[in-house]
Amino acid sequence: DDQIERERASQRLSGGCCALAAVYLMGKFYVANAGDSRAIIIRNGEIIPMSREFTPETERQRLQFLAFLRPELLGKEFTHLEFPRRIQPKELGKKMLYRDQNMNGWAYKKIEEDDLKFPLIYGEGKKARVMATIGVTRGLGDHDLKVFSSNIHIKPFLSCFPEVRVYDLTQYEHCPDDVLVLGTDGLWDVTNDNEVAGVVMEVLTSYEPNDPCRYTMAAQELVVRSRGVLKERGWRLANDKLGSGDDISVFVIPLGGPGNYT
Repeated sequence: DDQIERERASQRLSGGCCALAAVYLMGKFYVANAGDSRAIIIRNGEIIPMSREFTPETERQRLQFLAFLRPELLGKEFTHLEFPRRIQPKELGKKMLYRDQNMNGWAYKKIEEDDLKFPLIYGEGKKARVMATIGVTRGLGDHDLKVFSSNIHIKPFLSCFPEVRVYDLTQYEHCPDDVLVLGTDGLWDVTNDNEVAGVVMEVLTSYEPNDPCRYTMAAQELVVRSRGVLKERGWRLANDKLGSGDDISVFVIPLGGPGNYT
């Protein structure tokens, strides 16, 4: 992240990206995630999460705590408090549910002038944004990202530090159908863990266990099914729901060695 910052002028690069990495070292897989990509292990049909997404919703308290400690980062236009909906001027003096950086649940407070400011985190699910701008809170780059039509920098709220989870391969006997799946949010936006596992198993069982291309074909099938088919109303999945509009990158990595098995 520091290198991107140093080189952004000379390389004329802007923007940022999420990162998901898997490192195999001395019998263990280390999976590091910074952003909203996801990794799962499929072992004997069981799904083992190897990452979690970092979004304005999942990191709400971290973001609010930083804004509480450094209110100057909000540029006098935002409030670190969260409300169920935007506050209207006519509601001044009335009581409204809210929560701050120390709260998991909600409580009531009397609405004051500062509460009319735009919330630091606004929206739900995939529509949640930090300062109405970015929907992911960890990653690389975005050093020059600002709130639209303002001089408020968003980078202080974004973290480049990944969460790392470790999986010990020596603790289990793995067969050629046991895999690690890495995918960008374009996959997971339209496909859940169980659906991904189902597609992977469907493809793997259609190939011989010793066939190395079976894993590439499983990854390819996940991409194709998540994108859908182009119809008059856009890209559609098999259930006629909208296909993924984001980029889709998928790796399917075997955990067990080749060999015949029953």
